[in-house]
Amino acid sequence: MQLRTLARPYVAAFASRFLQMLQYRTAALAGFATQCWWGGIKVMVFAAFYGGTAIAGASSTMSLAQAITYTWLAQGLLVLMPWLGDPEVAQAVRTGAVAYDRLRPVDAYGLWFARSAGWIAARVLPRMALMAAFAAVALPLMGLGEWAWQLPASGAAGLAFLLSTMLALLLSASMVMLLNVAATAALNERGISAVATPVVIVLSGNLLPLGLLPDAWQTALLIQPLAGLMDIPARLYFGQLGGWHAVTALGLQCFWIVVLVAAGRLAMGRTMRSLQIQGG
Repeated sequence: MQLRTLARPYVAAFASRFLQMLQYRTAALAGFATQCWWGGIKVMVFAAFYGGTAIAGASSTMSLAQAITYTWLAQGLLVLMPWLGDPEVAQAVRTGAVAYDRLRPVDAYGLWFARSAGWIAARVLPRMALMAAFAAVALPLMGLGEWAWQLPASGAAGLAFLLSTMLALLLSASMVMLLNVAATAALNERGISAVATPVVIVLSGNLLPLGLLPDAWQTALLIQPLAGLMDIPARLYFGQLGGWHAVTALGLQCFWIVVLVAAGRLAMGRTMRSLQIQGG
């Protein structure tokens, strides 16, 4: 059987979920407005932080302009963070509709992965576009160029960032799948999300750039899987990782995608074998 035929149901699942989520325009605009508000607060905090005399050591790692751009990148990619499982899967678990996915003539993990990836992509792309229009275009026009989203360090850095962001989407989907499986096993996603949220926010670099944390932590922070969601794409954007270092960073993202997908498939297989559906 041709690869195209095998991939067709998963592509269709991704596309249908993507188009479904694009209908929620009001939610996207509300989220964008909220992210602009918090982004502005974080920019002012960074401006005050870099204005202090104690920042001399950290400024060599990341300039104020880079910290501001990092803030807008983080706000645009906020919904890429996998602190929540797919709500469609959570609802299917609560209602027992998860049994239907077990009966479909497709791989259940692949189907859930495609749906989750479409759910994430449809939330990220509009907000990223709106954030770029606001922070990279509107702010300079309003005379706030110092607080604006700056261009990537080079064309190569921009391309590396785009590739890394696509890998970050797959990495996020693989982590969401682990949350989905955990919610299926526990029959409730709330406690799992409450534990995952602070871990993801801190270790991804969404709360604070990982480069501003102590130097002794940098190696461990860079190689852990959550760094591939925000920190690695940002380092590539700023040209801090070039040449073979950039290739290694992209390879690290690919490595964690493979590891987490393998772990997710294994966990899902075990969970589904012991899953009991009740009701009628």
